[in-house]
Amino acid sequence: MSKSRRNWSREELIVTFNLYCKLPFSKINYRHELVIKLANAINRTPSAVAWKLVNFASLDPSLRKEGIKGATNVSKLDRQIFNEFTENWEELILESEKLLNNFFNLRNESVEVENSLEGLDKFYLTKSRINQSFFRKMILSSYNNECCLTGLDTITLLVASHIVPWSNDSKNRLNPHNGLCLNYLHDRAFDKGLITFDEKYKLLLSLDLKKSKNKSIQHNFQDLESKPLKLPGKFLPSQDFLEFHRNTIFKG
Repeated sequence: MSKSRRNWSREELIVTFNLYCKLPFSKINYRHELVIKLANAINRTPSAVAWKLVNFASLDPSLRKEGIKGATNVSKLDRQIFNEFTENWEELILESEKLLNNFFNLRNESVEVENSLEGLDKFYLTKSRINQSFFRKMILSSYNNECCLTGLDTITLLVASHIVPWSNDSKNRLNPHNGLCLNYLHDRAFDKGLITFDEKYKLLLSLDLKKSKNKSIQHNFQDLESKPLKLPGKFLPSQDFLEFHRNTIFKG
């Protein structure tokens, strides 16, 4: 059967959205190795997969705010899959990883997903590990693997930071609009309320950091005060979540 004439299935769209979450927006094209690999796994052309990725981008409200319209021929099922993810990130992330593993197993290829579930305890452990790994990949790819404050691009020094802490909001703990890509130092400061960002995404410092005479504090924090964070290619940080951080966690 032709790769280009079959109707897209729900399962194919779910694994394609999985890739949309992990691939930097600037790298969505039919030549990308991950696009080609997924296309082979689901028996589609790389161009067809790339086009679906653009369809999903056109549904992303954060991209529309930036004037990026994307494709205009979004299907009803495209929209349904986008909404399913955005309404229930936790369950759809796990489902997409399991489906991805199944597609690649059919092709006798390996895929980076932990899907050998043996027993209830292992299921919950694996689910948590998969979700946390997915959230990290999703946030880092959205920021093109760079700290949104300093531009540091050493991946091992980057953290997918939650704006509203994991323990405070279970519904949004895997929502990419609840994430920032920060380096370890500024992630820790953000987590402890020593820094935050205003309505224009500019850095705010706590009084303790502002008053400090320490040269390291001056260099790593005071010199960056009022600097706007670099916005991601997709999944803009939610203003509602940032407001919660300013009002509840920040020690201004």
